[in-house]
Amino acid sequence: MQPAALAITDLTVDYPLADGSVITAVSGVNLSVAPGEIHALVGESGAGKTTIGNALMGLLQAPGRVAKGRIEIGGKPVDIRTGRTEGIVQGRDVGAIFQDPMTSLNPLFTVESQLGETMRHHLGIGRAEARKRSLALLRAVGIPEPERRLKSYPHQLSGGQRQRVVIAAALCCDPKLIVADEPTTALDVSVQAQILKLIRGLADERGVGILLVTHNMGVVAEVADRVTIMLKGKVVESGPVAQVLGAPQHPYARALIGAVPRIDVKLPRLPVPAQESAGAAAAREQVRARMGAGNEAQAGALSVDDLVVEYGARGWLPGTNSRVFRAVKGVSFNVQPGEIFGLVGESGCGKTTVANTIAGLARSTSGSVTLGGQPIGAKRRGAARRALQMVFQDPYSALNPRLRVTTAIAEPVAFYHLAATKAEAVEDAALLLEAVGLDRAAGARFPHAFSGGQRQRIAIARALAPRPRFLVCDEPTSSLDVSVQAQILNLLKDLRDLAGLSILFISHDLAVVRQMCDRIAVMKSGEIVEQAPTEELFAAPTHPYTRELLSLVPSLDKIARDPVALG
Repeated sequence: MQPAALAITDLTVDYPLADGSVITAVSGVNLSVAPGEIHALVGESGAGKTTIGNALMGLLQAPGRVAKGRIEIGGKPVDIRTGRTEGIVQGRDVGAIFQDPMTSLNPLFTVESQLGETMRHHLGIGRAEARKRSLALLRAVGIPEPERRLKSYPHQLSGGQRQRVVIAAALCCDPKLIVADEPTTALDVSVQAQILKLIRGLADERGVGILLVTHNMGVVAEVADRVTIMLKGKVVESGPVAQVLGAPQHPYARALIGAVPRIDVKLPRLPVPAQESAGAAAAREQVRARMGAGNEAQAGALSVDDLVVEYGARGWLPGTNSRVFRAVKGVSFNVQPGEIFGLVGESGCGKTTVANTIAGLARSTSGSVTLGGQPIGAKRRGAARRALQMVFQDPYSALNPRLRVTTAIAEPVAFYHLAATKAEAVEDAALLLEAVGLDRAAGARFPHAFSGGQRQRIAIARALAPRPRFLVCDEPTSSLDVSVQAQILNLLKDLRDLAGLSILFISHDLAVVRQMCDRIAVMKSGEIVEQAPTEELFAAPTHPYTRELLSLVPSLDKIARDPVALG
């Protein structure tokens, strides 16, 4: 009988602290992956998913330690005292696919150098044989023009191509097991579909066991055979995908699956696993009253007319060439007061360029942007700057790491003279923290002390501090857990409903867009190819590109699969 690709028995991982106490990150976990099986490991940030992956690969950071348990890879045990394997070599017997391919690949070496080095080191083959195998791997993972791409550096490849190279590197030595940690989180829906098809093919065609670490339930339904759901370092439910996703038994599993935005139906409010604090609703009502005071509804109306944005320089002398890239090509749309307008499309289509131009962070080549009937350009002051605020995708870089949270939120309140005294500005900041579901005491801490979801809430609180009429949200939930995502989406809807806030919501996640938006515009190659009310667009899309995007969205309904052949 063929041994399991991975067998974990009663695994416990501890982190001893300087004061003698111990944090248990993983407690008594049992898990197995059969050859040719994809086993998904699901849970929110801090559940212990990545800790398990690091433990089985010997990558635990000090002072982390495997306190007890047994790990076997291909029937061979891992030494739990040292985290090292007996007769197992990372890269040869165990491969890894990480979330960010740019941190997995060396920017100073070509694709051929990186793949070849792995094979020459582990397999003892020559350069010619390594090159031959590298070409075969690039073809297997579906990279076009593999001979040319062998000579490319990572920065010369698209995001999807880089992730395919990482998968090829993981396959270099025909490993028994691959650990895939959030391999598609940052990818567009079409590229994500290609990578998921490839991962499924690795299991079906090559018989590789795959431990898939993810927080995306749609991905789990799309490719996994079994799923294990974790909470605070413990397994709360495990079994076949159809059983766990179709009829979850544990309350947390039911709440987590219920929080997933669905593409097939629009809900008035997304369910969340945890209840909000008692004071949050009262704080939001006070924020609504303050934001509504002195603001006319029409102030939130946005109009974008024939917007063109170009990068580069035009040749101004006879015979000189122009080096101009047109990122946005004549885009027009409007957002009504109190409306949430969705802008969707793949990376590079111009969504963020449109957002940055509206927010005054980029200059337009031609066209106009008006807010409340008043034109706004790249240079804006006072009321125009205050009326429109932006929530960025990455809260880590959006917040000043040197400012305490209360100070960061109170800063725009004082700058726009919305409070008579410093104490009133601090009180405004504390109220905003409560409104976004955080404790007032959290304001005394610095941004690094918070999780990603909490940082995004702080970023939203800071964007609301000047009491704007319009909010631009650029991928505000793309890297968040499903329950945190549900809380953020519900918060934005509450602000629209309670304070009449207008929102431009930019995302490549169509399930999220359906739950959030009243109308949607679809962008491709710098142009809007379709624009319609949400229900109309999802029920009867007219453009082929829109239909293609909708067909590729991972869904909880896509549990039944046929084996996939590698291309």
